[in-house]
Amino acid sequence: MQTLKITNHIVEWLEQYANNACMKGFVVGISGGIDSALTSTLCAKTGLKTLCVEMPIHQHPSHLERSSQHIKNLKEKFNNVESLRVDLSDTFDQFSKGMPFQEQQSTDIGNLTLANTRARIRMSTLYYCGGINNLLVAGTGNKVEDFGVGFYTKYGDGGVDISPIADLLKTQVYQLAKSLGVINSILEAPPTDGLFDDTRTDEDQLQASYPELEWAMQIGTTDSNKFNERQKEVLAIYQRLNKANQHKMNPIPVCEIPQDFLS
Repeated sequence: MQTLKITNHIVEWLEQYANNACMKGFVVGISGGIDSALTSTLCAKTGLKTLCVEMPIHQHPSHLERSSQHIKNLKEKFNNVESLRVDLSDTFDQFSKGMPFQEQQSTDIGNLTLANTRARIRMSTLYYCGGINNLLVAGTGNKVEDFGVGFYTKYGDGGVDISPIADLLKTQVYQLAKSLGVINSILEAPPTDGLFDDTRTDEDQLQASYPELEWAMQIGTTDSNKFNERQKEVLAIYQRLNKANQHKMNPIPVCEIPQDFLS
């Protein structure tokens, strides 16, 4: 993997897109994870304004520590980086209390719905910050999440203006981040979406690691006779998630009206 060429390519793409759109730079939600760390670093390398926004919602302290460390490190390297922390815990609590179906919020589907609500509140916050400052919302999704298993929130972290790292597999994200000097605490932390009050990881939720899911995404065959038991299990996980989340990955369906109905 030619990390320098990939870095330069993405940075040039970001800069050109922002200039063509007559925007001043980028706003990035910083979670303390590898994807947001890489995305914000690439945005910062354009020389354009890069606003890093922390948006804790009852966040685990380790996530906050990593995100703060990353922003501090980024500011030491780039004078075009600014930061902001918007604690959305009270906003989320008030929203939850004001919603109907209170008795269902403690169920599995209720927990997932509220987790997705966190992501959507953060999306709205990023667009507010972007609109006020004439900045593009830079997405942090990678190729496996965005186009493989659909591991993101529709109109949450999936609601962005541009996706600079969405053509990179998760393992490639790590390689590029390491080459750009992303701090070790982020490089070594287990990936997590940070949408729950506990420390569950992406692997806990997906039931497979990113290298395993990348293998399933790239395998190109469903001949189960070629695979061991774990590979069969991973392939089934990938296929199930990929099928279930097509509604995220495909364009919004439009009901097309027959032309003769319109005459």
